[in-house]
Amino acid sequence: MAYPRVSTFKSVEQFQQYLDELGVELAFDETVETGSDSPLGSRCNWQGGTIGNRFCILPMEGWDGTPDGRPSELTQRRWQNFGLSGAKFIWGGEAVAVCHDGRANPNQLLINDQNLSDIEHLRLLLEETHLEHFGTADDLLVGLQLTHSGRYARPNEKKRAEPRTLYRHPYLDGRVGIADDSRLLTDGELDQLVEDFVVAAKLAGKAGYQFVDIKHCHGYLGHEFLSGYDRPGKYGGSFENRTRFLRSIADGIRAEVPDMELGVRVSIFDFVPFEPGEDRIGVPSHQGNYRYAFGGDGTGQGINLSEPIAFCELLRQLKIDLVCTTAGSPYYNPHIQRPAIFPPSDGYQPPEDPLVGVARQIRATANLKSHFPDLIVVGSGYSYLQEWLPHVGQHAVRSGAADFVGLGRMVLSYPDLPADVLAGNELARKKICRTFSDCTTAPRNGLVSGCYPLDPFYKDRPERSQLVELKKSMDIR
Repeated sequence: MAYPRVSTFKSVEQFQQYLDELGVELAFDETVETGSDSPLGSRCNWQGGTIGNRFCILPMEGWDGTPDGRPSELTQRRWQNFGLSGAKFIWGGEAVAVCHDGRANPNQLLINDQNLSDIEHLRLLLEETHLEHFGTADDLLVGLQLTHSGRYARPNEKKRAEPRTLYRHPYLDGRVGIADDSRLLTDGELDQLVEDFVVAAKLAGKAGYQFVDIKHCHGYLGHEFLSGYDRPGKYGGSFENRTRFLRSIADGIRAEVPDMELGVRVSIFDFVPFEPGEDRIGVPSHQGNYRYAFGGDGTGQGINLSEPIAFCELLRQLKIDLVCTTAGSPYYNPHIQRPAIFPPSDGYQPPEDPLVGVARQIRATANLKSHFPDLIVVGSGYSYLQEWLPHVGQHAVRSGAADFVGLGRMVLSYPDLPADVLAGNELARKKICRTFSDCTTAPRNGLVSGCYPLDPFYKDRPERSQLVELKKSMDIR
């Protein structure tokens, strides 16, 4: 199906008219304000200090670390770009594995004693770059995302899945080669993994990070706990058991690193896995009742936020103030998680206009924020808005639908977009992410991630020609 590109909407009237035709409620401001008194330029004061503006850089993996889990020059360049972006909130910067078997790929960063100075150097590089461009880093909040990839672990070879899961999933097991119970984690192994997260947080504190994110999103292990309704034992079944992993990690960190702030990036709703159908348009892999979606309504394609609301109440009880919302998984339903008009090589054509997916995330985030005005909430899903990102993001912050606008793919092609918006500069159209998905197609096929279409640095790399030929062979445009 062909959907109009966002870049074709040249006026407020055109954009609003199309949203009306779609039947989508996506509020935006006609004029973007600038300066420190603007909604996006205002400071956020919270119990952990002051954050200088309302832009947040979301964590991204580049598949470009070393085999032993250290950052490479490519990783360092990406973190420098985070520093020059102008955003004052860095949510994790990168997904960092807490143990070897939890790595999503053989080049994912790994935190341990041996790598700690290199992990610290990333933070210092980011802060020094930010200080050089903006005069102060005192109002900068930099955290580290801690993860175990669970079902999507590939720690040793890029093409070999080595999943570790919490329960047998009838629609996802086959996608990663699971045919029996041998890949299930025992309660004892999960107890040890709790300790791994606590040790990782302690190391992050030594490296000067102000908070750690206990990752609970995108189908990785933390997220899978939340849908472990059928898992027996102390880590499954009841809501209390399904959140025991988070509670145990939080308690351990509080005991070992009392000054460390905590955050959670969480998929607040999920849908049934999708797969390519006729003309590669995404279709659900299952029709009827679907019981594996945290935040789902049981149909596989609807939302019920009762448990996500209970989850946020738990965060409040645990004194975890930082929450970053997202949805679904890039592995099995990317159109709800990362709306795009061009799918990656292992994906499918969007079954809906991506603006529907953007509005869905913003609306669900606003719902949670309305229940928990005291939590610091970062929203996601904004990159597809392109030229209209500042307009929608400003309205979200001004209206209290979110505290921060989270940017992911956009900063790969246009790292200094926040700085340009806050300064009132005209957006550089040639740098705006058009969601070509090459930053995903590349790592899905063993290459480093980057914006090959728009970033001159990646345009000149040898991987670009490999990617072009790969897409031709797959008939991907």
